[in-house]
Amino acid sequence: MKLADRMRLLGTESAFEVLARARALEAAGVDVVHLEIGEPDAATPSHIVAAGQEALASGLTHYVPAPGTPELRAGVAAFLERAGRLRTSPDRVVVTPGAKPIMFFTILALCQPGDEVLYPDPGFPMYASIAAFAGARPVPVPLREANGFRMDPAELASLVTDRTRLVILNSPHNPCGSGLTRADVEAIAEVAIARDLVVLSDEVYWAIRYGGGHQSVLQVDGMAERTVLLDGWSKTFAMTGWRLGFGVLPTPLVEPVTRLVVNSVSCTAAFSQHAALAALEGPWAPVEAMVAELRERRDLVVAGLNAIDGVVCQEPAGAFYAFPRVADLGLPAAGLADRLLADAGVALLPGTAFGAHGEGYLRLSYATAAERLREGLERIGRVVATVPGA
Repeated sequence: MKLADRMRLLGTESAFEVLARARALEAAGVDVVHLEIGEPDAATPSHIVAAGQEALASGLTHYVPAPGTPELRAGVAAFLERAGRLRTSPDRVVVTPGAKPIMFFTILALCQPGDEVLYPDPGFPMYASIAAFAGARPVPVPLREANGFRMDPAELASLVTDRTRLVILNSPHNPCGSGLTRADVEAIAEVAIARDLVVLSDEVYWAIRYGGGHQSVLQVDGMAERTVLLDGWSKTFAMTGWRLGFGVLPTPLVEPVTRLVVNSVSCTAAFSQHAALAALEGPWAPVEAMVAELRERRDLVVAGLNAIDGVVCQEPAGAFYAFPRVADLGLPAAGLADRLLADAGVALLPGTAFGAHGEGYLRLSYATAAERLREGLERIGRVVATVPGA
């Protein structure tokens, strides 16, 4: 069977490939420490589960409006205002099965051959993949350790051309755990307004931060008309399997994105949307408890990595990833990651899974139990001690 040429442009997520390899090792009796998959290990809070069960029992098992139920769209708008993030109207909210469709639909609606999309590198691999699939040219904006793995507005501006259509931001950031500052977002907004660019602001980790308020380009005057906010329930409420995301879109994008929903998934599951509303309107304590636990794990992992000769790790400002530099060990990141899995049963990702500028780094998800993190760190240390460059 001959596939369409466009399929060569569509990438994948290395985390799921590494997970499959790790599962195969486990099936053969190997004990594996899982530091590869980016999802909270916390259970979905009980009041959210109860709301989903209630919805199913009451018959919420049929089609609902393509952009989301009116109740949930209004609930999202109210939640964003309560959280001090954005004042918007329900008619600008589109709910999708997971947050990735907002990314996909935004790029499909805006970008065509000849356009350029600026995205962070290292960064979530789907940014470049979807841009290329849409026929646009992905242009990486390097995130450098010397700048705290934050996008440099001056470097961003230097990469803008007459063909630039879209800028993708992600804060808190996957894989680096960095967070944009107020000065960063103001300077980036200045570039976007001056060059008439649309911004896709991926803020799925906004609630998982360790000090300081969340900063977004949407807080800058004039940016709401040119920014797509991408968010969802997966990370904040430990609901990865519920497949729930949303976008807040500039008005001209609402109808085109809704049309893409109709032509692809029809709508998001009714019972999931009922549970999503319960998450937004329910107690915040489970989120606070999860973030407090993640902070303790972050501190454990950062200290443990920095105690290994040849490894240097900055302290993440948010999300639940550590991004240690291992370049001094003299091995390619992918080779070291393969060795850690094969020789020590530690599943993690090379920085190159997130772009060429990730060479010399590894990504570890610390959304797992502290005792497993300690075991993983000990195994990493044993392997690194056998590397000639250590």
